[in-house]
Amino acid sequence: MQERAMRTVFLGSGDIGLPALRLLLAMPGIEMVGVVTQPDRPAGRGLQLTPCAIKELALAQGIVPLQPARVRSDEAVEEIKSWAPDLFVVMAYGQILPQTLLDVPLLGALNLHASLLPRHRGAAPVHAAVLAGESKSGVTVMWMDAGLDTGDILLSKECVLASGETAGTLHDRLADLAPQALEEALLLIRAGGAPRIRQDDTAATYAPKLSRAIGRLDWSRSAVELERIVRGLHPWPGCTAELETAQGRRVEIKVHRAMVGPGPADPAELHLPCGGGGVLELLEVQPSSGKRMSKAEFARGHKILRTVAGEV
Repeated sequence: MQERAMRTVFLGSGDIGLPALRLLLAMPGIEMVGVVTQPDRPAGRGLQLTPCAIKELALAQGIVPLQPARVRSDEAVEEIKSWAPDLFVVMAYGQILPQTLLDVPLLGALNLHASLLPRHRGAAPVHAAVLAGESKSGVTVMWMDAGLDTGDILLSKECVLASGETAGTLHDRLADLAPQALEEALLLIRAGGAPRIRQDDTAATYAPKLSRAIGRLDWSRSAVELERIVRGLHPWPGCTAELETAQGRRVEIKVHRAMVGPGPADPAELHLPCGGGGVLELLEVQPSSGKRMSKAEFARGHKILRTVAGEV
């Protein structure tokens, strides 16, 4: 007798979850009974309501997603219950699931978290790995509970961070790693051998939600720290700095790429001294009212005299 397909609901809103959703849509033994994502958001100059890529993929597969403003609302919970799911798969959904919802699927709820738990629980684990100078990151498949990424671990898949890794490049690599981890987890569940490994709470670190304010470069820090911050916040929320020209004018820039400079400070060449030690060489910048450009292009139009104090 053929085994019944697992009735599965995917909950996600971020692009990082797209490869995992594609796997679920194509994997034998999985019956997709629903997709839950965030409401459409204003975007672009006209601030028109725009669907996320998860919604677009679901619609392309003939699935009309549920988009509750509050997934914990009675209406949303009852709607999801009516789908009679066996399993939830969650990645970058953006809302905390209440216990009333976690109790709905017969087999439980899996979260694909973009870090090696218990490190970097929370909203911004991809950025946190780069900011912390980690040598590796990965995707953890976790049995969800009502805590913040505190559930038992089913399995983890690791990847080594490259020397120039940014939050953007790591995001894409973990997105591609997620379906590998998910497929292995689903096969273990199907075989009845999926483990539940308790997390070591004493080793936990947290990655809170980021804002644009965190990207203000603080020149009292070391060049090594600042270079890592530039990578860890690229492409979003990005790093900004204020520089002063020889004419006494202040210029606000966005820093796209930087490196720890090999030589003495020379602000005119964007080799900027750091109070914590070393020189940060800005490689690619963007004035607040201009286009993205190389340091050579920027230096031709701006003779920089010094940095202006700022805080991260």
